[in-house]
Amino acid sequence: MFYDSVRELIRYANDTGILPKEENIYAINQILALFKEDAFEGEVLEGDGTYACVGDADHKDGAELEAILKDLLDYAAEKGLMEADSTTYRDLFDSKIMNTLMARPKTVIDTFYSLYNVDKKAATDWFYKFSQDVDYIRRYRLCKDVRYTVDSKYGPIVITINLSKPEKDPKAIAAAKSAPQSAYPKCQLCAENEGYQGRVNHPGRSNHRIIPMELAGARWGFQYSPYGYYNEHCILLNMDHVPMKIERATFDKLLSFVEVMPHYMLGSNADLPIVGGSILSHDHYQGGHYDFPMALAPIDETVTVDGFEDVTIGLVHWPLTCLRLNGTDKDRMIDLAEKILNAWRGYTDEASFIFAETDGEPHNTITPIARMKDGQYELDLVLRNNITTEERPLGVYHPRPEYHHIKKENIGLIEVMGMAVLPARLKDELQHLKEAILAGEDLYKIDDLEKHADWAYAFLKEYDEVNAENIQKIIDAEVGKVFAGVLEDCGVYPCTAEGREGVKAFLKTV
Repeated sequence: MFYDSVRELIRYANDTGILPKEENIYAINQILALFKEDAFEGEVLEGDGTYACVGDADHKDGAELEAILKDLLDYAAEKGLMEADSTTYRDLFDSKIMNTLMARPKTVIDTFYSLYNVDKKAATDWFYKFSQDVDYIRRYRLCKDVRYTVDSKYGPIVITINLSKPEKDPKAIAAAKSAPQSAYPKCQLCAENEGYQGRVNHPGRSNHRIIPMELAGARWGFQYSPYGYYNEHCILLNMDHVPMKIERATFDKLLSFVEVMPHYMLGSNADLPIVGGSILSHDHYQGGHYDFPMALAPIDETVTVDGFEDVTIGLVHWPLTCLRLNGTDKDRMIDLAEKILNAWRGYTDEASFIFAETDGEPHNTITPIARMKDGQYELDLVLRNNITTEERPLGVYHPRPEYHHIKKENIGLIEVMGMAVLPARLKDELQHLKEAILAGEDLYKIDDLEKHADWAYAFLKEYDEVNAENIQKIIDAEVGKVFAGVLEDCGVYPCTAEGREGVKAFLKTV
């Protein structure tokens, strides 16, 4: 069966284009070496050396590859080639399998830029498909994600429960505790991850490739997220391991990127804990070919800053405080964004409980997002503040405790833009909640549902009838209301007439 699985893998690789047929024998020999096999049984090539397409021709769900890899990983486990037969070790090993089929980095880079010089979108289309075909992005896991859209008073918002990032298994957790600590790579965003075999406490990246770019005079790497939350979820990472910082250069990099990738948006998490929601130790941005709900939100009114009449500032109808800058001159956009950032860093509005700092600790920062729209630069600046109190130790502008049964984690870039990234536990919990409600059970007496009981009993009062036909729609809508409330909690100024006056008072100080 091992040899049949290898043949099927070669067929898949030929079909997707990640392996030219001229390299089939070489690839098979690399696989044999990985599996510590000395010979291959049966014919290596069929007919003229090409392989017919098998299974799903476009491989959109990755099911065929998943099945092939499962057989090969089962064989590796039987031979004792993995430390344990668990998800962590299987993921480390299957990335090594796929690397035997792949082009080396220089070939990938050359292919990308040969396409880019003709059609920018064609280049990213190819690289995104390539990243899925080589199983760096595991399609068959992305297909399991929960995703739906609900209406809110701010327009549609997106709810996701991301299941593509596997949870650590107990054996791996135990092994990681005793594993020697390594500073290589320094983090999961470092350029040194390209081709890295991984270890129990660091994911395997043997099948990972990075496209180098130069932006605003600095070296950057373009790649996709292996746990894509949305279409073409990409990451732009600093090729040096330096901490994140929101500054003038940030706006230059963001706008420079959307110049060279006009079909993509690009944003940055904030650079302070609580509101950062990301790896703050490595400078990086996230983008993609996707219109987030915030990007589609309307403008309530426009204002200008003295001396910058050529740049429009729109107050976005959104639960977080978002200023949308539009203009045709990139340098002028950067100048104004820098002025707004510097003013906000030092701004205090005691009446609104906004403090620039307490005891020397800074609290104000910005979450910026760039895109091209109708031939103009567009830059969203979302005002953030991470102050804490004894009553709200996780943050005043953070989800309130009543929402923690749904969302307790920090609100980062993706959620700021209107996409909830909810914990994987909710998939089973919400299914169980639905069943318990229909069965009339006491939610307070069910271990995994007790935390949801107050919320569930409160929203059930709002519906005349709850039955098997409408329960899913009801729960989806109510989760959406919670997420809208979470975003409102994170807004330094509410999206109200009074809140708008607060924002405009701030802008007068710019």
